[in-house]
Amino acid sequence: MSLPNESLLMDSLNPDHPPLTVTPAPPRVWMFLGTALWGLFVFVAMFVGQIGAVVLLAVQRGLPMDFASIQLVGSEPQTLALSVIMGLPATLLAVWLAIRIKKASFVDYLALHWPSWKQLLFGAVGLILLVLVWETMSRALGREATPGFMTDLLKSGRDKGAALLLLFAFSVAAPMSEEILARGFLFRGWSASFLRVPGAILLSSLVWTVVHLQYDMYFLAEVFTIGLWFGYMRYRANSLWLTIVLHALNNLTAVVLTMWLGS
Repeated sequence: MSLPNESLLMDSLNPDHPPLTVTPAPPRVWMFLGTALWGLFVFVAMFVGQIGAVVLLAVQRGLPMDFASIQLVGSEPQTLALSVIMGLPATLLAVWLAIRIKKASFVDYLALHWPSWKQLLFGAVGLILLVLVWETMSRALGREATPGFMTDLLKSGRDKGAALLLLFAFSVAAPMSEEILARGFLFRGWSASFLRVPGAILLSSLVWTVVHLQYDMYFLAEVFTIGLWFGYMRYRANSLWLTIVLHALNNLTAVVLTMWLGS
């Protein structure tokens, strides 16, 4: 009577009956190039969602479909807020499609796990210190702490009754859209590629910075360093919700200070 292990050993030594080999399942994650291409698709989807809201409002007003009309409507605080908000469902749909094709879990792929209070506190303290450093540098250089066009937009929105809409757009919709793209989808795929975690943090922060090209080089540098901190916290806590909350708190503070308390 032979035991199962003996049978397997005999098969492994018999050239006529080679042992069975198990082919590992392909990883359910887009690697470097796939992540980059799908990331571009997600960014385009976000842009289409945003510009679509502006176009829809222009059509409702009976304006001609040209650049001047879109620019006119898009410069209004209410329209800009709606544009930012409409970018969120478009981003979610595009990311869901990319993950669905890989037959992966949407929650696990994006690390939509709630962090601990200790992780949240650590991330918030680090963010506050980082912002304070940039604030001190701005004051020393005689620069404004908030870009002038953002100050004008937020105060105009407050005066025109769009304060709450702008608050939701910049403190909820924008952080969720940007974090799902940068620290969610891009970080997940690039950290599994040859870039590993350090390269994924660096490159996803760079992409996030490029999304804010409406700022000057000084503010872009600030955005990039904050992106590095968000990327580190995303890795440390394995939680996208953590960076979404930190991003939202940062934007909420900036909007409230600029809209109601700033000079």
